[in-house]
Amino acid sequence: MSQLEPLISDLALILICAGVMTLLFKGLKQPIVLGYIVAGFLASPNMPYMPSVTDGHSVHVWSDIGVIFLLFALGLEFSFKKILKMGAAPIIAALAIIIAMIYVGGLTGHLFGWSDMNSLYLGGMLAMSSTTIIFKAFDDMGLQKERSSSLVLSVLIIEDILAIVLMVMLSTMAVSKEFEGTQMLTSILKLGFFLVLWFVVGIYLIPIFLKKVKPLMNDETLLITSLALCFGMVVFASAVGFSAAFGAFVMGSILSETLEGKNIEHLVNPVKNLFGAIFFVSVGMMVDVNLIIEYIVPILCIVVAIMLGHTILSTGAFIISGQSLKTSMKCSFSLTQIGEFAFIIASLGTSLHVTSDFLYPIVVTVSVFTTFTTPYMIRLAEPAYNVVSRVLPASWIERLERNATENGEEKETNEMHRLWSAELKKSVFIVLINSVLCLAFIALMAHFGAPVIYDMLPAPWSGIVTAVVTLFFTAPLIWMLMRQGSKSKEVNRLWDEGGRIERIKLSALAIMRFLIAAAFISYIIGKTLPRSGLFGIFAVLVALFLIFFSSNLEKRSNKMVKTFTENLSERESE
Repeated sequence: MSQLEPLISDLALILICAGVMTLLFKGLKQPIVLGYIVAGFLASPNMPYMPSVTDGHSVHVWSDIGVIFLLFALGLEFSFKKILKMGAAPIIAALAIIIAMIYVGGLTGHLFGWSDMNSLYLGGMLAMSSTTIIFKAFDDMGLQKERSSSLVLSVLIIEDILAIVLMVMLSTMAVSKEFEGTQMLTSILKLGFFLVLWFVVGIYLIPIFLKKVKPLMNDETLLITSLALCFGMVVFASAVGFSAAFGAFVMGSILSETLEGKNIEHLVNPVKNLFGAIFFVSVGMMVDVNLIIEYIVPILCIVVAIMLGHTILSTGAFIISGQSLKTSMKCSFSLTQIGEFAFIIASLGTSLHVTSDFLYPIVVTVSVFTTFTTPYMIRLAEPAYNVVSRVLPASWIERLERNATENGEEKETNEMHRLWSAELKKSVFIVLINSVLCLAFIALMAHFGAPVIYDMLPAPWSGIVTAVVTLFFTAPLIWMLMRQGSKSKEVNRLWDEGGRIERIKLSALAIMRFLIAAAFISYIIGKTLPRSGLFGIFAVLVALFLIFFSSNLEKRSNKMVKTFTENLSERESE
């Protein structure tokens, strides 16, 4: 009889335990995530009365794949456009909640004498409420259509994005072993650069690719192609210093804007469920009863910190964002748990060897406690509001309600001021996008194109050819830096009706954009034609003149913008 590989027998044990527990927890009307965690505990060496997993390394690799699929699926459900349409309220609330809960978690860790890294990671875990558990609770309780529920889910989407940023920051801190502000700023700028680059290039190229190969697509080829794009981005993200989860999320968010987004989400869902189950089972395998008994006091204190932190501080965060006291309390009472991202952050700390072994099982245990209490906390919001409204002075309640009403109303603004604000935002957006693309192409030429040209041609021809090739491909981007949107109706109206002040502001904006474009051309020529002196200055001026007045570049640029805009809105148009 042939010997069965441990990998297969371990998978069999995991799926049997997970299958039994999911059926049990479904019957008990409890979140299935908890069933996976219990299944992991039953299949782990910490449970002596049952067979246990023998190849822990393979399970760990599977759980890493599970994280990739979970973040890819989250990206497929996400839309940058939805965030823009939500307005400022969810963004303000999410930022305030994350900052407040990181502080609460860090303070709690320090009270128990834990290290700075343990306390910081604990704060990061406490800041991340569970999208899956809250959505399931709202669905079970029939609360999906309430305004507070929509606001909570909007905040959770933003929290998921900020969790990616938080993971990058925590990783940087773990590597540097210190809280270096300059390094943090560099990491955030690097994150923003690659996020803009990947999203813009992805939205421009991937829909075109999917349209070209659509006649060859069926469910099987679409699934394999989308997973190839996902794991390709995972490898790319890892190569430039980001986590695999971040790469998966980015590719998911790009594909979500395509016509095939919903179909890809449907096809990926079973694969995500399988590997996601293995991830949560691997989380349950970290549960150690002896460790829980040893750390029962910190566990209970962290649960209390989550409850009080969210019910008090998160309520304040929603009030700051312009919500009424009642809505704020309903929202904050819904957030009193930790979930998927807490596990992912805990896994990050473990893999980087910067957190202690006891932190992971503590967080898992806290998650189990808070998940069970979530439906009861949601129900408790209304009675709690009734108590608070009787205790607080009536003038305070009235003032809070009035502030919420004023924030919700549309305020009248001066028409010229509105037009100028819109033009300024549009110009900043144009400069940001095209600057990122120019920098990316210059870097590609420096690392890949220029060495080939310099090997083929002698100086100074190698430098001249490199400069010409770089300028040829960046010329449409430089043209857009200088002139995109300069002939719009809004700009003409500001110039004609806005008076002297508006004309000065428009002129200053145009000069700024022109100088940024000139800086890129000067950099390209200066790097490829060093010590060129007056010839270099002359070359910069000629390049600026040719690009600025080129009708061909105007057509190419407008075509690129039109393609990008159509790709971005094709799913809504369909």
